[in-house]
Amino acid sequence: IAPHLDPVSRHYWEHRNWLRRRRIAVFDRNFYQTGLLGLFIAMGHRTAKFFGVDPAGIMQAKSLADQRRFFDEELAPVFEKPLLKWATSRKASLFGLGIPPAQYDSLITSGDGTMASVLKARLEKLACDFPLQNNYFAWQAFARRYPNPGEAALPAYLEKRNYDTIRNNVDRVAIHHANLIEFLAGKDAGSVDRFVLLDAQDWMTDDQLNALWAEITRTASTDARVIFRTAAEPSLLPGRVSNSLLDQWNYADEASREFSARDRSAIYGGFHLYVKQAA
Repeated sequence: IAPHLDPVSRHYWEHRNWLRRRRIAVFDRNFYQTGLLGLFIAMGHRTAKFFGVDPAGIMQAKSLADQRRFFDEELAPVFEKPLLKWATSRKASLFGLGIPPAQYDSLITSGDGTMASVLKARLEKLACDFPLQNNYFAWQAFARRYPNPGEAALPAYLEKRNYDTIRNNVDRVAIHHANLIEFLAGKDAGSVDRFVLLDAQDWMTDDQLNALWAEITRTASTDARVIFRTAAEPSLLPGRVSNSLLDQWNYADEASREFSARDRSAIYGGFHLYVKQAA
């Protein structure tokens, strides 16, 4: 890789000081244990072990029934500990999951008013709703690594059988570091058929949401689709995005509920699909 890097990027990785040496050294060990999420998961494991529970023990489960038993007997009681309830009541406690204060406020509406109950419900879904053999998100959370070859499923982009397809189509991908509203403003009307928004809308203001959906609606082709996730269960658009915009879209309620149930990451409360109506 090094000979193909531009000078600035190569200097970032190779300049001789202790910080940059640490950056490149992470590739000598489990890269997935680094970064905010990796550190958050590590802290979760240390917290559980403080209460006498090793989350990695669930990886010995041979069935969904075994997974359920481990959760009920080992993991669930941890969320009743006063110390954990106190810690998770602080908004900064979830920064490692990429959850800023605005999204924290939305997320907490999904439970009984405490973040501990929300996290317990999400971890229950991760631990109990999907076989470990099919859920690489659970491997990251509990085993702190991806499966070795033959152990369990990997993300599609890491499966060996998909490598040639990815390599042969890499020239069809274009990367833009840009504000999405401004990016769409440069597109022709009716020229985009798919939009993937992840969960960014959770911390947008009403003005930002309306500006975004104005451009989405303008650039969307007939039958275009928009998918996104939310921390809370319901879609956040009704009551915040103007009816003049939303009336041009159909909310796929049944499909959204089905997709939410199939979301193996278990972090989010809802998965939502909107389909553009014919003019």
